[in-house]
Amino acid sequence: MIAQWPDSGSASGHYVSQPINSSNQSAMKTRLFTYALFLGASVLSVASAAESSRPNIIFFLIDDQRNDTLGCAGHPIIKTPVIDSLADEGVRFENAFVTTPICAASRASIFTGLVERTHGYTFGKPSLSKEHIDNSYPMLLHKAGYRTGFIGKYGVKTVGKPEAEMFDYYEPHDRLPFMMEQEDGTLRHESEVSADKAIDFLKSNPARQPFCLSVSFKASHADDGDMENHFPWPKAVDGMYEDIEIPAPRLDDPAIYESHPDFFKESSMARKRFYWRWDTEEKYQKNMKAYFRMISGVDHSIGRVRQALEQTGLAENTIIIYMGDNGYYMGDRGFAGKWSHYEQSLRVPLIVFDPRASKGKRGKIVSQMALNIDLAPTLIELAGVPQPAQYEGRSYVPLLNGQTPPDWRKDFFCEHLMENDSIPKWEGVRGEQFVYACYFDQDPAYEFLHDLEADPDELTNLALDPRYESELVEMRQRCREMKASLTQ
Repeated sequence: MIAQWPDSGSASGHYVSQPINSSNQSAMKTRLFTYALFLGASVLSVASAAESSRPNIIFFLIDDQRNDTLGCAGHPIIKTPVIDSLADEGVRFENAFVTTPICAASRASIFTGLVERTHGYTFGKPSLSKEHIDNSYPMLLHKAGYRTGFIGKYGVKTVGKPEAEMFDYYEPHDRLPFMMEQEDGTLRHESEVSADKAIDFLKSNPARQPFCLSVSFKASHADDGDMENHFPWPKAVDGMYEDIEIPAPRLDDPAIYESHPDFFKESSMARKRFYWRWDTEEKYQKNMKAYFRMISGVDHSIGRVRQALEQTGLAENTIIIYMGDNGYYMGDRGFAGKWSHYEQSLRVPLIVFDPRASKGKRGKIVSQMALNIDLAPTLIELAGVPQPAQYEGRSYVPLLNGQTPPDWRKDFFCEHLMENDSIPKWEGVRGEQFVYACYFDQDPAYEFLHDLEADPDELTNLALDPRYESELVEMRQRCREMKASLTQ
């Protein structure tokens, strides 16, 4: 049951050879015509069976949500009943990450299966190349006969504007304004508009044609131009959390902020936006409640789409994937935003619900690492389409089936290369035990090393401790090797 928000001749074709004469010619024509009809019907039947056997896919992407802000992930306050039901009926990845924690580069990675330094796209960088777009999951699925759709925040730029080739249904809308004017002059929140359009897509889908619909919410990104109301929410969640006091960030000790090097402090965007949102108790309570409402608003919209799947008879063959484009600081460490190497920046929610899966494969939690660059190869495999050789991610379909390939990753390369004076560039490796990051544009370069087993909150920088010299050298070398493999 879907979680709901309140109110809301011979069949073998064998013929005996006969000489053609005036008396049997008509009969033979009739047999040949009938046989042709039979063959045509058989071909159509096989084609229809092939089409209907391929799963439909809906990919929901939320903006600026880290992994722990869901009910199913154990958050004590936030209400996400629809997403929780997807996890209860599907598979939740508790160690899902992005390789670059910013929306532009991450969304490009999601489309292409490539890390930032390979696809080369982020804010202020050239558009995604034709080669990379030609191997993106929407383009490949479209060419394979899928009806493809995109709704919401696109977030990338492309060479030659190939969207008409990528999508049968293309309804992007910019990040602002959140309240979108409708034809009758009323205002409607973008999360609701995205659901409206997704429902239109489902209702208009041709019978038996498989589809892949990408719904990319602008929520829960802040409206950075509105200093009074950073997080506008849809009407459906008015009043939620109003009577709840949001606990202070767990990592809000001022000493944590003070332990950082200068380039992390006052001049950084992470600190500047902290003053916008979280630096007083009044602002913190107001903005956290509004932020939670935005996430719950997305949950409500997804619930409407699930209802439409049921009503259109598409639910039993439609895989639903839910993911975030990057993590998010909510005052932790004295920061706002994302952009850095810490867990709050890199970790995101990832849930996959496949209604075709047996009960034994549902309600599972996967601990293996999954990345945003794995999304494209996963969708390609689910659709039965050959994998492009250029993909740097890999399909996590085996993990959905309870199988861990022996060579599954134990670490991954991550980075942030955007040119911005208030966002320091870095590259690093996130492993199972150690995290390494080098902020290479500092003079001299500044390194971090954290032991996640001994220090899961990454409060101690072991790169400054000579007792960890060998671990530092090992992780530094691993970063160089991984970087070199990406540029070959």
